[in-house]
Amino acid sequence: MKNLFLSLFTLCCCTLTFGQVDTIKPKKEAADEEYKMNMLPYYSYGDGLGITSADSIYQVNIRFRMQNRVTYFDNQDEEDAIDAQIRRLRLRFDGFIGNPKFEYSIQLSFASGDVGKAEEGKNTNIIRDAMIFYKPTKNWSFGFGQTKLPGNRQRINSSGALQLTDRSINNADFNIDRDFGFQVQHSKKRKDKFSYHVRGAVSSGEGRNWTEFNDTGLAYTGKVELFPLGSFTNDGTNFEGDLFKESKPKLMVSAAYSFNHHAHRTQGQLGDELFNPTNIQSLFLDAMFKYRGWALMYAYMNRNADRILSYNPEDITDFRYVYAGRGHDFQASYTFPKNYEVIGRYSNQRVKNSIFQFTPNTDQYSLGLTKYIWEHAFKLQAEVTYENQKFFDQTSKNNWYARLQVEIGI
Repeated sequence: MKNLFLSLFTLCCCTLTFGQVDTIKPKKEAADEEYKMNMLPYYSYGDGLGITSADSIYQVNIRFRMQNRVTYFDNQDEEDAIDAQIRRLRLRFDGFIGNPKFEYSIQLSFASGDVGKAEEGKNTNIIRDAMIFYKPTKNWSFGFGQTKLPGNRQRINSSGALQLTDRSINNADFNIDRDFGFQVQHSKKRKDKFSYHVRGAVSSGEGRNWTEFNDTGLAYTGKVELFPLGSFTNDGTNFEGDLFKESKPKLMVSAAYSFNHHAHRTQGQLGDELFNPTNIQSLFLDAMFKYRGWALMYAYMNRNADRILSYNPEDITDFRYVYAGRGHDFQASYTFPKNYEVIGRYSNQRVKNSIFQFTPNTDQYSLGLTKYIWEHAFKLQAEVTYENQKFFDQTSKNNWYARLQVEIGI
């Protein structure tokens, strides 16, 4: 009887024990699964592919874009030519680390036109942007690293946000470019009230990825943008054309000035090295207007220098010059309801008299047609451009090109 009682007691204990194990095990597995789910990153699909860690400690947004183009050139006194190339291929990463107030932005370029020719002993120029930002409030931003300086509006905008296949000749010759240094921004934008955006920068003055040599010469740049009728829809100053058909007139006027102390290159942050450094001053004026599909843009650019000609101290016949002068850009467009857009642009460029014998004055006329498939991120572009160059000896040269381009990106 005693043995039977012990056997029944043991059986009951085992049953209870196994029952408890079976009950606990599913709860533990459920907790593990919930933990794993909570540790998965969050994904977003706005501008590019966004990934945020489960604990919100970091975020990275991945984007790319490319421009594929083919161009037919008909330049006077030269053989006709066809150029087919990947004009731009960019990879971009941005986000925050530790706190949303601490942001970063990285942009790399891989197309030959972006990187430039390889030179022995020099850096490969794949780094375009590498910035760290501190944004204590929505109105203030402080940055350190390499990015675009606050110059002309068309230059500040991404090349992927252009209506025509490239920027104007004045942007190519007179503008300031990327540089390494400190930047600060302050803005107050309201939809239907007076708004403004102010930017300032202190930078090296030598352009991106400069490692040749160092001195105490720095570049100082400031820019003010005013919006007397309120801010544009979706930050519309950052792209050309009235894609969002502004229901009320919107206007932006701006001015920027840059002083490059002891500049070492013919275009400040760009161009060949000068034999002797000089001080370069640059002035930029801009205006942009958008209303019901119409978009108008105007730009004025001016560059001057304390000493425009730079001579080789070992050979007086060898010299280089600062590309100094002024230029005007006039651009107009209309975006039709089905997102076809017609664009026209006229640019004139006048160089300083001291360098006129080495480089011509130029007038350029462009007519373009763009089909926006997915805003500026996916578009088809066609452009015809005529250029008239007038030289110091009173001769002239007429050049043409026709171009097709496809832009795609996220």
